[in-house]
This record gives sequence, C-alpha cells and structure tokens, in this order.
Amino acid sequence: MNMFDKSHCKDCKIVACMMKCQWINFESIDAAKKEVAKLINEDEDCRILKECMLCFACDEYCTYNSHPFDIINELQEKYNSQNISPAIAQNAIDGYGAKGEFILRPIDPEKPILDKCAFPKMNSKEMKGPMFDDLQSVGGLHYFCQLVYQHLAKPSIIKERVPIVLENFKKAGVNKDTEVICWHDECYGLYTSYCQRNNIEVPFKPVHIFEYVYNYLKDHESDIKKLNLKAAYQRNCSNRYVPETDEILDNICELIGVERVARKYDRENGICCAAPFAPRGHKNLVRKTQNDNVQDMVNHGAEVCIFNCPMCKDTLERKVSAKGMKCYFISDLARLALGEKLEY
Repeated sequence: MNMFDKSHCKDCKIVACMMKCQWINFESIDAAKKEVAKLINEDEDCRILKECMLCFACDEYCTYNSHPFDIINELQEKYNSQNISPAIAQNAIDGYGAKGEFILRPIDPEKPILDKCAFPKMNSKEMKGPMFDDLQSVGGLHYFCQLVYQHLAKPSIIKERVPIVLENFKKAGVNKDTEVICWHDECYGLYTSYCQRNNIEVPFKPVHIFEYVYNYLKDHESDIKKLNLKAAYQRNCSNRYVPETDEILDNICELIGVERVARKYDRENGICCAAPFAPRGHKNLVRKTQNDNVQDMVNHGAEVCIFNCPMCKDTLERKVSAKGMKCYFISDLARLALGEKLEY
C-alpha cells in the first residue's frame, strides 16, 4: 500500500476530504476540486497546505481511503507551508528524541505486552490494578510512536525514527504473533495504518487498548456493576486512522453502563484538542476551539469525559474539570465498574 492514492481524485464527485473539513471553507465543490488538483500537482500555492490544521480528519472523510493527509503533510514539510518557527520545531524534535543508550529488557513473546509509549510516568496510576498488573510492558522514548510530528508537519522525523523503534521491539524479542497492547491511538494508528501505507513491516500484532479492555470486561462480566453515567468522548486526531475502533468503545460503554452522549463534536465530527495550534501560530483558535468543545459536552449533559490520548487529557482536563466533569481513560471507567477504588 502506498501513501497518497490520487487515482480517484479526478473523478470524485463530492470531494469529501475538503468539503467536510472543519477548518477550510470552500464556496463550492468545484473550488475544492481545483485546490485538490493543485495538491496532486504539488503546487506550493495550494491553499490547503497553509490553511490545514493538521487534524488528520480528511483521511477519514475520503470515501476512497486515499489518505490525502499524507500528501498534505509531506508538502507542508517540503514548503514549510505552516511557517513553523525552526526553534519550536527543533525543540519538539529534541524533546521526544530517545535519550541515552537503549537498555534491553527481554520479554516473553508468547505473552501480551503493554506498550506504554512515552507515558510510563505520566500515566503510571492509570496503568495499575488487576487489569494491568499481570502484563509485561515496554515504554519510554525508545518506544515512542512518533506520530506527533505530523502535527508539526515533520513526517520525515517519523520515517527516520520508526524503523529504530521497531528494531527495539525486535531486540526485546517480539515475533509476528506477539500481542502488543497499544496504550493510545497514536501507537495503534502508527502500527496498523501509517506503517502499512508506507511499506514498513511491523514485527508484532498490535492490539488496540479498547479491544484489550473490552475482552477483559467480557472475561469478568459477572463482576461488573453498571456505572449509570453520561460521558462525552474526546475523540483524538489519531483515531481518524483507525475509525473501526469507535464501535468497540460503544460496546465497552454498553457493558459498564455508560451513555456516550450524542454531541456535536464526536464521531466523524470529533474535534482536535487544539494543543498543537499555538506552536504553529494559531493561538487565536486555541481558546475558542477548546471552549466550544467543552461547552458542547456540558450542553449534552455529560457527567464525565472519556479520553484515549494522554496529551488531549493533559490539555483539556483543567477546562473540563472546571465545568464539573471528571476526566477518565476508558480503562479507568472499566476498573471502576469492576469495583476498583481509584486513588486519583
């Protein structure tokens, strides 16, 4: 599978990738088609490159699964279309770069592994309890999934570093049947979508955290006590690559007695947490985007907010909590339904 597939663009009648965009307004389908044609021709003057907010949504909107965001992101880096400060970009590149020598911790390839990505400390409390205690794990910047660099229009960093990350998994002892449970969507999206369309072989079997949580709940279904809560879901950008996982979240919610409120900014219309906006010079959009999003949760009666991205949670938690809603990962709610007391 290649990255961007332009074979359907010329005959596409609806140009959903652009007409559904939350950030770029086109006066007509014809206007959108003209800009897509510029994109295909790698025209630096294409307005999409400058006005895009790098939320990945066009990949999901495209009815042909052509991955338009791949070509957008590649050209944004080529032409520096987002006008990102070199100092800010370099700080992000250095900040998430692996530090020091890779220390090998061998694993048993016959048993599942929890991939904590870059968050073994940030989310340490959320990775405890009977649901996780028996899992072997890997984590730290040597296992960082790298997709954050799409938000900074630096896909070259991903292609440079991902082979090293995958080699670290190999050194740890995984094989093609080893189940690696991905703590968040960026890991799973990388290993099940980005790698495939960039012809990068993944040496293990990625498992989405929703799938793991659902199966754990089914194995302990007799212990579940319904929570009877209304929840808003903050659907993160990387989930655009793996929209099939959304149904699993619905199934988890049904099992544990959580109503996922039908709000404006969910499902296909999910909205970015806006954390990457300011570094790209869009400070004016940060507050409005976040306030509109959180108020939408309130307007639809949510009592809690579900996150599956550590950075989304870190970004929005203060605003969400200020409106009287508590923030959880779906695994937190599953643990509560199974009778655990969470000390956070």
